[in-house]
Amino acid sequence: MTALRRDLELLEALGSAEAQRAGGLGVSRLAVLTGRDKSQVSRALKALAEAGVVERQPDTLAYRLGWRLFSLVARTTGDRLVRAAEPVMRALSAEVEETSHLCVLREREVLTLLSVSGHSFRVHDWEGRGVPAPCTSAGRVLLQDVTPDELYVRFGTELGATPPGSAVRTLPELWSRIREAARTGYAQVREEFETGLVGVSAPVRDFRGRVVAALNLSAPAQRLADHLDAAGRATARAATRISHELGAA
Repeated sequence: MTALRRDLELLEALGSAEAQRAGGLGVSRLAVLTGRDKSQVSRALKALAEAGVVERQPDTLAYRLGWRLFSLVARTTGDRLVRAAEPVMRALSAEVEETSHLCVLREREVLTLLSVSGHSFRVHDWEGRGVPAPCTSAGRVLLQDVTPDELYVRFGTELGATPPGSAVRTLPELWSRIREAARTGYAQVREEFETGLVGVSAPVRDFRGRVVAALNLSAPAQRLADHLDAAGRATARAATRISHELGAA
């Protein structure tokens, strides 16, 4: 149990705001945060990396949480966020007759934890998959709590390659879309991430008022494009219900 507790302390540190801002933490910093010897931390991280629970970045040698950990979260319904969201998502998907997604932010990407269809109970095509945050409505919602400086730290001066239809190419353009979503209560994209696909997203907040997830609706443009604002308002109402379940005021 002692070894497990120490591993959990490392994972907690790698999930901290500091680690998210920096894109990972090195052995020395993790040793300071956990109060352990650097050699012990190094050995533990190596074992966790071999299991896929953490990843080591080859350019900086910093560690970050691994895809396997997020995939495990995506497949469990025991998580409080998923448990709170699922019945609300079922109701939303039935209301609009489209698929809803529960998404979280992982560094520069949006990861789907749960998908619910309006026509079936669960769909799995998107669960556990990551997509670039800047060109998605979910990403623009999930970034609402960041400052311009934090946005720069996360993405640098360039957003990198973006889909041809993306309306966001620069950090100022991304910041503008983030603030627009904050004002309206939801974000929307029209064929920015994928041709023929439109979507809306609204923020899910915890008891601190911090954005912890995005509730998303995505559908073919031919079905949803003419009703995107109405879908955005419905998604925002549903996201508010989930937030209340998590203790948000």
